[in-house]
Amino acid sequence: LKFRLAGYPRKHNEGRVEVFYNDEWGTICDDDFTLGNAHVLCRHLGFVAATGWAHSAKYGKGVGRIWLDNVNCAGGEKSIGDCKHRGWGNSDCSHEEDAGVICKDERIPGFKDSNVIEVRKLMGWLAPGSYRAPWGDAWVWGGLGTLPCGAGSQGRVAGDMSTATGLAGRGSGLLSPHRLFTERQQLHYRLHSVSCTGTEVHLSMCAFEFYRGNTSAACRSGMPAVVSCVPGPLFAAANAHKKKQRQQQQGQPRIRLKGGARVGEGRVEVLRSSKWGTICDDRWNLLSASVVCRELGFGSAKEALTGARMGQGTGPIHLNEVQCQGTEKSLWSCPFRNITQEDCKHAEDAAVRCNIPYMGYENLIRLSGGRSRFEGRVEVAVGAGDGNRPRWGLVCGEGWGTLEAMVACRQLGLGFANHGLQETWYWDASNVTEMVMSGVKCTGHEMSLSHCQHHGASLSCRNTGTRFAAGVICSETASDLLLHAPLVQETAYIEDRPLHMLYCAAEENCLSSSARLANWPYGHRRLLRFSSQIHNHGRADFRPKAGRHSWVWHECH
Repeated sequence: LKFRLAGYPRKHNEGRVEVFYNDEWGTICDDDFTLGNAHVLCRHLGFVAATGWAHSAKYGKGVGRIWLDNVNCAGGEKSIGDCKHRGWGNSDCSHEEDAGVICKDERIPGFKDSNVIEVRKLMGWLAPGSYRAPWGDAWVWGGLGTLPCGAGSQGRVAGDMSTATGLAGRGSGLLSPHRLFTERQQLHYRLHSVSCTGTEVHLSMCAFEFYRGNTSAACRSGMPAVVSCVPGPLFAAANAHKKKQRQQQQGQPRIRLKGGARVGEGRVEVLRSSKWGTICDDRWNLLSASVVCRELGFGSAKEALTGARMGQGTGPIHLNEVQCQGTEKSLWSCPFRNITQEDCKHAEDAAVRCNIPYMGYENLIRLSGGRSRFEGRVEVAVGAGDGNRPRWGLVCGEGWGTLEAMVACRQLGLGFANHGLQETWYWDASNVTEMVMSGVKCTGHEMSLSHCQHHGASLSCRNTGTRFAAGVICSETASDLLLHAPLVQETAYIEDRPLHMLYCAAEENCLSSSARLANWPYGHRRLLRFSSQIHNHGRADFRPKAGRHSWVWHECH
C-alpha cells in the first residue's frame, strides 16, 4: 500500500487521503470515519499522529476508485488494512464523500519518505567486503574497490551516456575503461547491465543486475565503468562569471535558492514578470526538485521539501502543481498550473536539498575553544608540513565580520552565522598560535574562506596575538529580516510638525541632532514620515533580545 495527500487548498500535513491499491490510486469514503482512522493514516504518511479529519470532500473530489468504506480503526493498528471495513473496492459512496486528514506537523523519526533519498558518501572506487545491497530506499556504497562492470550482456557499455549524466552534476557524463587502474589492482565487481533512462534521481532507481559468488572473476568481457562529470558553475569558478553574463544576455528565466544554511539547499524562487516569487508545494516531488538542482549546476535532488521547511518567502507565488518528467533542462519547461489566491499560501513554499560534489572544504577549517561544536576560534589549514600533514594557523580578526563568519560556518557545515568575533581571548584553549591568514574579505556566498579575498602569503595584521584571532558562533537556524522597501516608497511623505508634539520622538532619538538646539517647545521640525513592514525570510523566530519580563511601560507607547 502507498498513501498520499492530495487536493487544495491545503498545507503539506493535510489533504484528501489517496491510497494506491491493486495498481490504482483511489480514495476513502467518510462514512463512519473517526479520529482513530486518521491516526493510522497519518502514521502511514510519516506523521506521528492526527489532529483532525475532514468529510464531504473538503479538499476537493478525487477520481478513480473509492477503495475503502465504513472504515473503523481503534487507532493503534499498524495498517489501515488491519481495521474493520467493507472490503477493498466495496463502497456505496460518491467522491463527494471523500475523506481527508489533518496530521500533526511532526515527522516519525527515520520515516522513509518518497521525496527523500538517503545516501551515504559516494566513493570513487570501493573495497571488497564493505558493500551493502540497495535494500529499501537507501543506496549505500562503502570502502574501496567494489565496481559496476562497464559491459552489458551483449558486450556493450551498459549505462551509456544517460547513466552518467543525470546524477552527479550539470553537463555531460562519460563512461570509459580505466586501464591504468585495472593493471594496478585486483578488481571486485558487484553490478553489471546498469541501464538508466537519465531521468532517475539516484542510481538505485536504474535497472541493474548483481554478480553473485566470486566477484573477482566477474565482468570478463568488460572493464570498470568510469564517470567523468562536468562541474556546475559554482564549482568551476573561472566559468561562473561568463556563464552568468551569457544567461543575462539571453534573457532566460532565472531561478535561485534562498533560506538554506548550506550550499545546494533552500527555498526555490523563480523570476517571472520581473518579480521574484515562490513555488507552491502541491505535487512537489524528487523529479521536479532534480530539474531545479541540475538547472542550478548541482546533481540530482536528495530531498524535495514541502511546507516552507526553508522559511516562508514574500511576494507572489508564481507556480503550482509543477510536474516535471525529469528530462527537462529548466523548470520552466515543466507543466504547471498558474496560481490563484485561494490555492496556496507561503506556508506551502517548496524547497530542495541537492546532491553536491564532495570538495573536502570542511577538512581545511576547524573551531577550537568553544563551549559547543557551533562556536570557537577559527583555525585554517595551509600548505603541508612534515609527512604531508597540514599546518594549522589562526585568522587575523581585523575586518572580520558577519559575511566572513557566514562563509566559515558554511564551510564547517554548521549552518548560519550568528556572530563574527574579532577578539577571542576567552577561547584560548589551543596550542595553535601562529597567524596564517589576514585581510579576509568575503561577499558571503563563497564556499570556503580560501575563495574570499585575503592577503595571501603577505600577512598584514596589526595585532598578531591570539586574543585578536577571528572567531564564529554558528546556528542551524536564523532569522533573516527584510524591509518591505516598496511600502516605504509608496507611503513616504513630508510633514511639518510643531515641537511640542515631538517630545517622545526626541526622547527616543528619532530626530536629527540639530533638534537639541531648537527653542523647545516653540517652532517646528520638517519630518520624513513613512510606514514600514518587516518580513522574516529565515527559519528561526525573531525575538527582541530582552525577554518580556524585562519590558517596561513607557508613556510614549
